Amino acid sequence: MGISATHEVSRLLEEWAKGNDHALDELTPLVYQELRRLAASYLRKEYPGHTLQPTALVHEAYLRLVDQKSPEWEGRSHFFGVAARLMRQILVDHARKRQAGKRAGQKVSLELEEVISFQPQRSQDLVALDSGLKALENLDPRKCKAVELRYFGGLSMDEIAQTLEVSTVTVRRDLRMAEAWLLKEMQS
Repeated sequence: MGISATHEVSRLLEEWAKGNDHALDELTPLVYQELRRLAASYLRKEYPGHTLQPTALVHEAYLRLVDQKSPEWEGRSHFFGVAARLMRQILVDHARKRQAGKRAGQKVSLELEEVISFQPQRSQDLVALDSGLKALENLDPRKCKAVELRYFGGLSMDEIAQTLEVSTVTVRRDLRMAEAWLLKEMQS
């Protein structure tokens, strides 16, 4: 997304938050492709024939986003951060449904990138990641938000820093610490 498109998205989000429904109509085509790209990147490593497709993931997340009565978007990064969280919730719900009652308590060594690959054998890992993120959110909300924005939102380090109002160095440090904490949490 180019700089002018980024500013246009921010402007339209602000107008939509003020109640301008026409802004939402103009916003939709601008953010749809970016949301579709994010969803496709989440599901890229999925096995063929998977029941959850990127388009369905985007549509479900988008419906939840626009269903809000008076959204208070702080800009493009905030919008995509919320979208990332919604996609995470949708994917975790999907994984829980698929894995209900399967795989009791095995410890496995994982990398975050592997967990987020959404392969069938990773559904339980995604549920464990979600539990870990909830625990991390209680412990350190900023680190949890950084992980969500990076791995589920696809935001750059600079965009995360801007959203969280911290330096890029702090974002890198937060992500390293959060990843280490999550991996330990998921293995216990």
